[in-house]
Amino acid sequence: MARSKRMSVQKRLRERKKAEKAELKRATQRRPTDAERPAGTQVAARADLEAYGVVQTFSDTRNEP
Repeated sequence: MARSKRMSVQKRLRERKKAEKAELKRATQRRPTDAERPAGTQVAARADLEAYGVVQTFSDTRNEP
């Protein structure tokens, strides 16, 4: 009898661990980190790029000789 009781406790622990692992996986899928961001997503806004001088603004093209 003691063995079957111990087996049921172990089974419940395994099921709990499996459920916690599944919940952790769902939580990470809901909020991806920066490293997991899919390719092609926009990181910087156009205003940010203009501020760094990567993209020329219309006022920059008028000032050039």
